Amino acid sequence: MKLKNNNSFKNYQIIIFLVAFVCLIIFGWKVFRYRRTYIEVPTQTKTEICDNYAQDNLALNAKAAIIYDLKSGQIMYAKNIKQKLPVASMSKLLTIYLTLKAIKAGKLSWQTKVMPSREAIAVSKNPEYSNVPLQLGHQYTIRQLYQATLIQSANGAAMVLASAVAGSSKKFVGMMRKQLLDWHISQAQIVTPSGLPNFTLGRDADSNKNADAENELSASDMGILIKHLLLEFPQVLETTRIAKLDFLDGRKTFKMVNWNLMLKGLSQYNEAYPVDGLKTGTTDAAGACLASTLVKNGRRIVTVIIGARHLNGSDPARFVETKKLYAYFYNNYSLHIYKRWTQFPGKTLIKVKNRTINEVRACLYQDTGIWISKGQKLDAELSMNKMPMPIKVGTNIGKLIFPNIPALNNENALAFDATTSQELK
Repeated sequence: MKLKNNNSFKNYQIIIFLVAFVCLIIFGWKVFRYRRTYIEVPTQTKTEICDNYAQDNLALNAKAAIIYDLKSGQIMYAKNIKQKLPVASMSKLLTIYLTLKAIKAGKLSWQTKVMPSREAIAVSKNPEYSNVPLQLGHQYTIRQLYQATLIQSANGAAMVLASAVAGSSKKFVGMMRKQLLDWHISQAQIVTPSGLPNFTLGRDADSNKNADAENELSASDMGILIKHLLLEFPQVLETTRIAKLDFLDGRKTFKMVNWNLMLKGLSQYNEAYPVDGLKTGTTDAAGACLASTLVKNGRRIVTVIIGARHLNGSDPARFVETKKLYAYFYNNYSLHIYKRWTQFPGKTLIKVKNRTINEVRACLYQDTGIWISKGQKLDAELSMNKMPMPIKVGTNIGKLIFPNIPALNNENALAFDATTSQELK
């Protein structure tokens, strides 16, 4: 009886061993199979922001220029857009951005009243600068100063805004520099909130810079700045489109006229190009500059002209060059809407090893607008996110990148969210 029990126990051990062995084989095979299962995506071309694009198609009399689509960042024309140049009062758009940011954070309100410093008053009354004259001991609301900065390009008002936000122009300049670095703009030079030379800040001037040093950014830098401003604070357009506005100071009224003469109601307005902002800039070093924007086919388009001719205050050169840029764009580009699931030729094929479906071409995640020039062909590449299997249909898997079309974005090329129309498992 005892022998029988021993044999039964041994048989039981053998059965347990065999079951465990079979389970180990099955599990091992699955692990092995899983380890051998991977997604293969073609190598993506590394792109850098272009300096020139289609520049041979249009001769512009300006040192640098760009036109791009605000939503996608797509660049349709570029001339010397990486070249750092003086931009004068166009840099006030950064001052406005930081002011709006402070208001949004609750540090200021539109009704907050501030008094100008002696330096700001001195600048505001200098006849050589664009200004709204400010008075010692008078209080002005943030809204008044904001409007004066955008419409009249008032340098004194910009200085007062800077002090209201940061405590002084010097501290505000530090904020401007940091904000640009946050946007990965590292080569710019910022010395004043207004765009005037360094010496105009008086005791707040940067002692490490030449007295005549000015704010310098590239056209692509300005494009990135404007993109953040308009996407984060689109309400700025409510002010930039104002052609004329009264500035009330006690019993006195200063009639402000927007220096952007392409606005409706001013001398350079053209109904073919209904510009509704943004900002001019002028110094001897910068020449005549203009950032402008309008809406075409429901898409907001932005232009930047740096270093156009500036013979005198009435020289229309920057407006003439901007119109030429718009004319080129209107005559050569049309907006194509590509539906979700659209596929493109190029390096967009996803290969899945050891699966039933082993080749899937990436496609658009959502309906997408692309400006196409005559005869232009689209070839895409896939930059895929790291993600676990399975991947369901319609999942955002990365970016479809068009390396031959430059753009102001993280990829430096036109890029849109990608998905797959077949499940990967």
